[in-house]
Amino acid sequence: MLHIMNKIAPSELIINPDGSIYHLNLRPEHIADTIIFVGDQNRVPKISKHFESIECDIQKREFRTITGTYKNKRISVISTGIGPDNIDIVMNELDALVNINLETRTIKKEHQQLQIIRIGTSGSLQKDIPVDSFVLASYGLGLDGTIHAYACEHILESEIEGAFIKHTQWNERKARPYIVKGSERLEKKLFSHQTFKGFTATANGFYGPQGRVLRLAIQDPNLNTKIDNFNFKGLKVTNLEMETAAIYGLAKLLGHKALSMNAIIANRANGTFSTDPYKTVDALIQYTLDKLVD
Repeated sequence: MLHIMNKIAPSELIINPDGSIYHLNLRPEHIADTIIFVGDQNRVPKISKHFESIECDIQKREFRTITGTYKNKRISVISTGIGPDNIDIVMNELDALVNINLETRTIKKEHQQLQIIRIGTSGSLQKDIPVDSFVLASYGLGLDGTIHAYACEHILESEIEGAFIKHTQWNERKARPYIVKGSERLEKKLFSHQTFKGFTATANGFYGPQGRVLRLAIQDPNLNTKIDNFNFKGLKVTNLEMETAAIYGLAKLLGHKALSMNAIIANRANGTFSTDPYKTVDALIQYTLDKLVD
């Protein structure tokens, strides 16, 4: 992590006229130490409806934040929108809210750690992970390249990366896959007999980058099958989505704890889709909130 005493230039750290951070439109007092990420802005109130009280409800673009209390625990819920590019914005701006003095534009001497839990929806890649189940990401497997913009080698699981690259015969013209472990502390808190765990793969798109074919041919038609069959010491790639690995990489680089939970609403291995995906998502929300305050 970079430590500097010089002021951060206005072009690098953009502050709105009301003192809030540029994209999220938040000030430090608006966020809790425990933050739940969702992709869809309409899912934010589906979580906050469980709160006993609400302090603030702030939105700019796709970024909506509600902070309140659940069973006496202060929690913020933030919609990130879709994709690792949005995660880069949200993670850096949240960290700035707690670890940079926005008035003096200098990094604080005392580091404040956030714990971040993503609640998402995803499709399973394994036949034995059925629709309507929960997946906990022990590792994020990034196919998106976001983390390579940063000095990141010290946080990466290079042995697993090498095995994955060899197994998939990864095309060197694509971004090098990166693997980051999620928070072990949060995994212990959120894991139970109700959850599957493994690698959650993160792509930088929904169609070609996830192996979907409409009118465009993809570079490696067999890549999804290779990913499905990857096994490292008993752990497999459980699901494919667009945020987790970037969250894990940036959280670890910035000194925060992060874990991703996914409601499985489709199974791409056997072609099934949940008959009631909203019920599955609501069940995961309740499960996660209760685990966080347990």
